Amino acid sequence: MAYQALYRQWRPKDFSSMVAQEAVISTLRNQVMSGRVAHAYLFCGSRGTGKTSTAKILARAINCEHPVNGDPCGQCESCRRLLADESMDVMEIDAASNNGVEEIRNLRETVKYPPQQGKYKVYIIDEVHMLSTSAFNALLKTLEEPPAYVVFILATTEPQKLPATILSRCQRFDFGRIPAHQIAGRLRQAAEGAKAEASENALMLIARAAEGGMRDALSILDMCLGYSNQVTEDLVRNVLGTSDRSFLFRFADALEKEDASAVMRMIDELMRAGREPMVFAKDVSQHLRALLIAKCSPDDLSALLDLTQEDAQEYAQQAEKFTTTRLMNMLELFMRVETDLRWASSPRIVLENAALKSCLRTSEADTAALNDRISELEKQLTALQEKLQSGAFAPAQPAKKAAKPSSARSRRSSSPTAYFPSPRRARIHSLTRSPSCAAR
Repeated sequence: MAYQALYRQWRPKDFSSMVAQEAVISTLRNQVMSGRVAHAYLFCGSRGTGKTSTAKILARAINCEHPVNGDPCGQCESCRRLLADESMDVMEIDAASNNGVEEIRNLRETVKYPPQQGKYKVYIIDEVHMLSTSAFNALLKTLEEPPAYVVFILATTEPQKLPATILSRCQRFDFGRIPAHQIAGRLRQAAEGAKAEASENALMLIARAAEGGMRDALSILDMCLGYSNQVTEDLVRNVLGTSDRSFLFRFADALEKEDASAVMRMIDELMRAGREPMVFAKDVSQHLRALLIAKCSPDDLSALLDLTQEDAQEYAQQAEKFTTTRLMNMLELFMRVETDLRWASSPRIVLENAALKSCLRTSEADTAALNDRISELEKQLTALQEKLQSGAFAPAQPAKKAAKPSSARSRRSSSPTAYFPSPRRARIHSLTRSPSCAAR
């Protein structure tokens, strides 16, 4: 049998197997149990959050002959046919490739025919925001008043592109991003199912890189298992092309010390290791964001970034070296670099230029840089005042005065006239020293 990707192997088959989305699952389960099934649903959310999986589970549940607590039983004829994709009662349409008005007209013709086996005929329209304006207009009437046996389930990642007339005809459910620790839990199950070993740090690294998408996380794990059954943190970083966390801390320290030489050496080391400048710019942006959160909200850092207390403490210690203004300026700079790198013919030069701007900020003359320098000077002045108050710098002792001479000779030698005699005294001195005066 051909190999099947992990995200397809671990696609949930009932509501109980879903990860996160508790509010959505609870509402849909209650609707199945009570029989209050709406004629149109709209599932919104980012990629990999379970929209299509939930739509398929809902289609099986409302057609199941013996549902169990709102979940499809998986044993009846309808469930088996739907799981094997052999039923014509559930049709999945990709709106990205069937976005014209002709496709919607064909759909309107098929709506007239009742289901072959189940109670409902379900149309799952994925990426519905890709439909053209004419296609939306052709769908309006059918979506508003479909036959009693028809259920529409629309899925989209960009609900803001849908017309208001479509939104008003659907029950909307918003799928949030899946928390990293829940993604790591499902990845652990997938790794055990593949008879592989994975460290906790490696799984959390994959979960954070997936940015709330379960499909992305399982795809990354699938790539890692293609390398080895021993999934380590270094292996995940090599697959993702990201930099080591210690490297990012050293890079941030070089920026804080304004060590342009160290920054250039580290970028050269990065390029020689085969890393992508855009991936590194994104890593630096995420690191600066973590430092900014540690600066502004240190108590919530662990919860906001899914970090351990030790990692959060490390971020907090490095954040103390920066001012809030400088962190915001550097974060804005590297975020702009991510966009510039998409069109740059020499990505390395763009990255080096951004790093040097962050490093040599003292040469800038804008207001933000001046305010940043003033803030650092105030910080240094405050630290100096604290040291003075604590007695770290003792005041210098006054110098001792020289003792006054006691003899007359010393007084004469210390007087100014001893060194600078007057003209009269010099004349008397010369007369007393003459030979005639000595004969008398």
